[in-house]
Amino acid sequence: MEIFDVAVVGGGIAGASFAYRVAGHRSLVLLEAEAQVGYHSTGRSAAEFSRQFQNETTGLLADASYDFLANPPEGFADVPLLIPRGNLVIASEERLPKLDAAFREVIATSAQSRPVSIEEAIAMVPFLRPDYMAGAFYDPACWDMEVESILQGYLRGARRNGADIRTGSPVSAVERDGGNYRLQTPQGPIRARRIVNAAGAWADRLAVLAGLAPLGIVPHRRTAITVDVPADYDLAPMPGVNEVDEDFYFKPEAGKLMVSPADATPSDPCDAQPEDIDVAYAAHFLEQSTTLPVKTISHKWAGLRSFTADKLQVVGFDRKDPDFFWLAGQGGSGILTSPALSEWAAGLFLDGHPPERLVGLGLEPEIFSPRRLAS
Repeated sequence: MEIFDVAVVGGGIAGASFAYRVAGHRSLVLLEAEAQVGYHSTGRSAAEFSRQFQNETTGLLADASYDFLANPPEGFADVPLLIPRGNLVIASEERLPKLDAAFREVIATSAQSRPVSIEEAIAMVPFLRPDYMAGAFYDPACWDMEVESILQGYLRGARRNGADIRTGSPVSAVERDGGNYRLQTPQGPIRARRIVNAAGAWADRLAVLAGLAPLGIVPHRRTAITVDVPADYDLAPMPGVNEVDEDFYFKPEAGKLMVSPADATPSDPCDAQPEDIDVAYAAHFLEQSTTLPVKTISHKWAGLRSFTADKLQVVGFDRKDPDFFWLAGQGGSGILTSPALSEWAAGLFLDGHPPERLVGLGLEPEIFSPRRLAS
């Protein structure tokens, strides 16, 4: 039986971007449980690239990822991966102090951001309710991401460098076998010298299968709906809209309006489905802040965003097993930070240290270490 240098478990953005960086340096098999890659969190993303509402560490990763996504390597994709959108942040009267604080934070990294009047905000998004808003600011540093093209770009690059990508391959057992791992899948066992845990919401469960302690990575459900907008509104040039306290957000998507109540409900790992109450909240927030009546919901869905207790990503070898590598806990930022985080992960995995380029941005070498979470 072939022994791979590394088995990557998980075919979402984390596993795909890691395979892109490491295939060609090591023999690599990527195991995706579902029939298609990106089925869970990656395929249900809001597809927005923005530094807004990110912690400082994730903001640094986003900064370090921008050039890759704005100017991808030759052959990576045949369409632009970032499409300018812009973002309008709005606040009601009682939340104006939070709007001021949010603006001061945003302008520190997005110098072109600017306060806008209620009239300007309505000129940007004509169906906003003037009696809902007491203030707003506009941040142009926000883009729609072509998520499927990003994911497939990583996978194509990995395949070109020899990666073996297998879908429909959930891992049901992990054992040590003569110094290697033996991973049981429906297609038969896979042997590998090292495992990369890119299993997303299932990351802790994979660790337990391997006889290791979980790190407390908790999936949280987030819901979204799409609604039709009257044909006299041209959505194409409109920015996305965020409520300053992140009670909700909405943005144009494929000729409709995507709306989310920005819920974050702890969940078991699963094929997440929207709850009626969260769908109702999404519709309520849209009707509260705009003049659009929600008559028909054309689509509704939910995805899982997985977080550690400190809301930082987990990248590095397990404290007790030097052949088990964590790449998990990416929350809602996995796609927008994937170029930099996969570069960081590949540096640790291949060279034993993160790239100097990224450390030079202010990221401490041990910041993502799983050791910080181990009991």
